[in-house]
Amino acid sequence: MTDVNQAGAPPSAELERTNMGLVILTVLVATIGGFLFGYDSGVINGTVEGLRQAFNSEEVGTGFNVASMLLGCAIGAAFAGRAADVWGRRTMMIVAAVLFIVSAWGSGIAGTSTEFVIYRILGGLAVGAASVMAPAYISEIAPAHMRGRLTTIQQIAIISGLFFSFLANYLLANTAGGSTTEFWLGFTTWRWMFWVELIPAVIFFFALFLIPESPRFLVIKGKHEKATEVLGRLFGPKAAGLKVAEIQQSLTADHKPRLSDLIDRNKGGIRMIVWAGIGLAVFQQLVGINIVFYYGAVLWQSVGLSENDALMINVLSGALSIAAVVLGLLVIDRLGRKPMLLVGSVGMAITLGLVAYAFSTGTFMASGTVLEAGTVLNNGTVYDAQTTLSSSFLDLTPQMGLLALVAANIYVMFFNFSWGPVMWVMLGEMFPNQIRGSGLAVSGFAQWIANFGITMSFPIMAAGIGLTLTYGFYALSALVSVFFVLALVHETRGKELEQMTG
Repeated sequence: MTDVNQAGAPPSAELERTNMGLVILTVLVATIGGFLFGYDSGVINGTVEGLRQAFNSEEVGTGFNVASMLLGCAIGAAFAGRAADVWGRRTMMIVAAVLFIVSAWGSGIAGTSTEFVIYRILGGLAVGAASVMAPAYISEIAPAHMRGRLTTIQQIAIISGLFFSFLANYLLANTAGGSTTEFWLGFTTWRWMFWVELIPAVIFFFALFLIPESPRFLVIKGKHEKATEVLGRLFGPKAAGLKVAEIQQSLTADHKPRLSDLIDRNKGGIRMIVWAGIGLAVFQQLVGINIVFYYGAVLWQSVGLSENDALMINVLSGALSIAAVVLGLLVIDRLGRKPMLLVGSVGMAITLGLVAYAFSTGTFMASGTVLEAGTVLNNGTVYDAQTTLSSSFLDLTPQMGLLALVAANIYVMFFNFSWGPVMWVMLGEMFPNQIRGSGLAVSGFAQWIANFGITMSFPIMAAGIGLTLTYGFYALSALVSVFFVLALVHETRGKELEQMTG
């Protein structure tokens, strides 16, 4: 892969007098999309049992109900990048906000599995669009010296959305007495878990009208005066003129951005930087992080915890995730992107291996198993009377259960310190201006297809080969990602977007 220009450049004119208040306000509005991305991804965690009962679905059907959103995500990511090159970054985020509103309402009101899947796919279109548009938009308005920190706010927003979805699920289920019990206005609790999302979705829609369009998009569309005006508000009038000239010089003179720019015309085939983007996106999913996000409550119930305790553990994981992302934000522009990816890969491989080991020591207790009076399980549960198990679970000793719980939460912290934010930061900044929209579209599509595959396969793999081998696969993927980073990922810290040559 051709590395970014390593020769360096004089201090950017954008440092003349950056209007940090406006920059931060703009970034915060854009990252509400990340919050909704996180909430929409995490809310399903507490609704799995409700979906199973409402739609009478088994493992494959439940897996598709959970993963259906990800098909929309893949389509949304694939089209949003290119559409943003035509209609603008902000415009596509406004479209995403409308889809978030429709999906949140529809997912809660759905009466059939098919209807639910349709609304979840609409939500997926919004998540996919937001997932690629927010990093691109932020990277295109942020000063280079703090672009990593500002783009990392997107990951904080995603994790905050996850945290608040876990918290809302817990509070609603705890208040109502369970996710499947009847709650306000005669609707079951799991439906209200989706409707809570309407609040931030409506805020996102109206707030987007307060921020400007990306100045780099405006230059691409030939709207130089408008671009100069936006850059002047962000960085001052002198810097604005110089920056517009830099952006113009970085664009290929003979045509506007198009999908075919991803082809290396000198060597033939897809550009190596595009393969690097696809690899970053896919490996972020192969380490299994979204299994914790989507199936966390089911996972911890499967090792013997109550629904209430399992939802509480999700809240803890969300809080630890936010702390890890904040730490990443503080150091990303000092340590660099590549070292953080390597630390994360090694840490995740070790902790996932420990989770797999803990699960390997358990005894699988199948639904329908009859336990005689006096049976004592590894987890300490004593059955005073003959009992038929109503659900399957993995019987672990308290020590192994604690090991699995601690290792899983440390794993979540490693991910959210490294691959969680850094992947999105790099996808938003690593591509040259000419192919940023297309590069993000292809990489985002790959990310969501991998996410769909991992999410859809988890309940099938867990039931077929068991939790030990399933988590062993995720650990192996984390280990392989170390070699991928060493071979194909190049540092982008401190470089202007106009220096990215691809």
